[in-house]
Amino acid sequence: MAEPRLRRDAERNRQLLLETAHALMARDGLEVTYQEIAAAAGTGTGTVYRRFPDRQQLVDTVFAEHIDAVVELARQACRFDDPWAGLTWFMERQLELEADNRGLGQLLRGGHQSSELVIRGRAQITPLAADLLERAVRTGLLPAGVTPADLVTVHLMVGAVMDTARQIDPDLWRRALAVALAGLQHAALPTRQPDDDLIDRLFGVPATPRERKAAPNEPAE
Repeated sequence: MAEPRLRRDAERNRQLLLETAHALMARDGLEVTYQEIAAAAGTGTGTVYRRFPDRQQLVDTVFAEHIDAVVELARQACRFDDPWAGLTWFMERQLELEADNRGLGQLLRGGHQSSELVIRGRAQITPLAADLLERAVRTGLLPAGVTPADLVTVHLMVGAVMDTARQIDPDLWRRALAVALAGLQHAALPTRQPDDDLIDRLFGVPATPRERKAAPNEPAE
């Protein structure tokens, strides 16, 4: 009888740590320490380390549902009859989530893109975004040559405004998004399109050994 109760207690403690970590990371970002989590949860630091010896595992567990929510937003956007309306709706909803959750924004736009959780999310979102873009180009709502990489650029630019103005004007990112999307809709795009490797590097995905050996302006063999 005692063992099931101990298991229930252990699961309650685990959930408490996850909820506490999420609340702190949503407010303060991913730099929150195990000591801060333990203090807020009313437990010892050793308990946090025993439950989550790998910090990335903790972050991925805390934000798994949030990444799934972003993927679901992309799916909903693809159901819009007007692809441009779907695209703008998706980007605004995603950035709203990031505005309310500092840690999520850092996870999606920072140096955590090599996380298995984020890689899986990107793998699901990218083809959905590509479908929206293709439909928007085909119907004349976007110029030819727009790619998912351009949406990444918009995301990073608007996210930078969000982070900088968070304590000054927390809604300034909405204006920045409107400006960026208007620019994308009427842009005279260069012929050269950014490749996937460049986008990975913008997101902080470590370069492969082969890429690191290549000269800055010389493609890897």
